[in-house]
Amino acid sequence: MKRHALITRLWHWINAAALIVLFMSGLNISNAHRHLYWGHYGFDPADAWLHVTRFPAWITIPQRYDLAEARDWHNTSAWVFAAGLLVMWVFSIVSRHFWRDIATRRGDWSPRVWVEAAKAHLPGGGAKHDASYNAVQRIAYGIVLGVFLPMMVFTGLAISPGFEPAAPWMVDLLGGRQSARSLHFIFAWGLCAFFIVHIVMVLLSKPIKQIAGMIAGGTREGSSDA
Repeated sequence: MKRHALITRLWHWINAAALIVLFMSGLNISNAHRHLYWGHYGFDPADAWLHVTRFPAWITIPQRYDLAEARDWHNTSAWVFAAGLLVMWVFSIVSRHFWRDIATRRGDWSPRVWVEAAKAHLPGGGAKHDASYNAVQRIAYGIVLGVFLPMMVFTGLAISPGFEPAAPWMVDLLGGRQSARSLHFIFAWGLCAFFIVHIVMVLLSKPIKQIAGMIAGGTREGSSDA
């Protein structure tokens, strides 16, 4: 049976593309005001809790400073990202993919299990990619799907000038518009860190087979399609 369902594979690649565009256009937007604050207001760099570096043009979209165009790229990709996340969550719950493959068990939170899972993914570690996700994968995917990605949507809406008047409670819930902006920045870099670790782990353990599986579906033993 397929290890990765078609909808999972489509979401994986579409979401990856949307996140890359969101991140690079977000860096261009960050260059407009490179200071982060907590609360509802913030404009004086002296009150900032973090002064962000200016990102070079080669890593931004567009590859020049253009706030209006960067926002267009960012907003368009945000809708693709949010819609895809909603579809993925509905599918995961209805198909029981979440409960079967991602939901953690009590034993998953043991550091000893984490070490064993990490060793298995090193060259020669004997990781079985046809089996269900290991403890580290379940925890990581659960945090990303259940916390990081939804928070990117919520904080993004909260800092949108057009959305704030319609749902001021969301801004208040996050501690203010500037707090939402800071959280948006933190979660974006958290996703960037996950993305880097994810790529490294793939490269360390049968990358061709894993990439082929995410394109064609791969196979799994003793389980239905997920």
